[in-house]
Amino acid sequence: MRLSLELLQKTCCPACKSKLRRTETEFICANLSCHSHFPIVNGVPILIDEANSLFSLDAYAGGSGVYFREHGRIIAWLAQRLPRIGRNLKAEKNYKKFAELLVAGQAGAPKVLVIGGGVQGMGAGSLAEADVQLINTDVALTPATQMVLDAHGIPFEDETFDGVVAQAVLEHVLDPSKCVGEFYRVLKPGGLVYAEVPFMQQVHGGGYDFTRFSHLGLLNLFRRFEVIDSGPCCGPGMALAWSIQHLLLSFTTDRTLRRIIKGLAALTLFPLKYLDRFLIDRPGAFDAASAYFFLGKKAGGDDKFPKQILTLYRGAVRK
Repeated sequence: MRLSLELLQKTCCPACKSKLRRTETEFICANLSCHSHFPIVNGVPILIDEANSLFSLDAYAGGSGVYFREHGRIIAWLAQRLPRIGRNLKAEKNYKKFAELLVAGQAGAPKVLVIGGGVQGMGAGSLAEADVQLINTDVALTPATQMVLDAHGIPFEDETFDGVVAQAVLEHVLDPSKCVGEFYRVLKPGGLVYAEVPFMQQVHGGGYDFTRFSHLGLLNLFRRFEVIDSGPCCGPGMALAWSIQHLLLSFTTDRTLRRIIKGLAALTLFPLKYLDRFLIDRPGAFDAASAYFFLGKKAGGDDKFPKQILTLYRGAVRK
């Protein structure tokens, strides 16, 4: 699905934020001092500022540019049939709440920018079914990708979107604060943001994995937003299962052996995730969760570190 004409008219240069001029094969920055060129590949705009990104425009030539390794058909088939060692207990409920808040009082379908939307995130089906307009963006050029962008420089004008989603994305960017600043910029006043980030998780995505967040660290990252809800979404049981799996994976770099280990781990460790049904809302989970979520609203804009940050602690350690 291609971007609407309305949204294409709101695109801007990811480098200097000037207007873009479109041809059949590329977008060109109208600012003569910048005059950057951005290709259109298979109908998908590739709007990345190469000078400030890990990604290169040339990598997308010929319709490639997928930076995360794809599994073969047999491996993908087996993976779908093995039990998962983790489970996101809050995403579906959170997405429903996100969608309900978005459509309340809206005359038309709210526009939601999905960062990392080349593949549908866990629990995101309820958002896809809601009366919202999803704009799926990613650094990976997949069948679902409507625009390739780098979240450090989102190529849309200020106050374009009603909502922004970044599920399991911010650990993969070099400067999470800059990306969240971009979310704030492209959101309309009162616009909503939903994000999920890992805490007790090992490296995934190879070299494209940089940062982890505690619950308070996540609240600080989104300190310019009004908090609607936040907390663990993947619990300590999942964190333990991941740790055991990666302990075993540490013994080898052989790809075949690692696949066998992951398969055996899936068959033996999956029951640990069921502990999270009882733990996910307990104070201890705020200290030991596998991942956290944040749902907030654009308001105020005060970028000062909140003096009351320690009062927001909800874990099990008490004085």
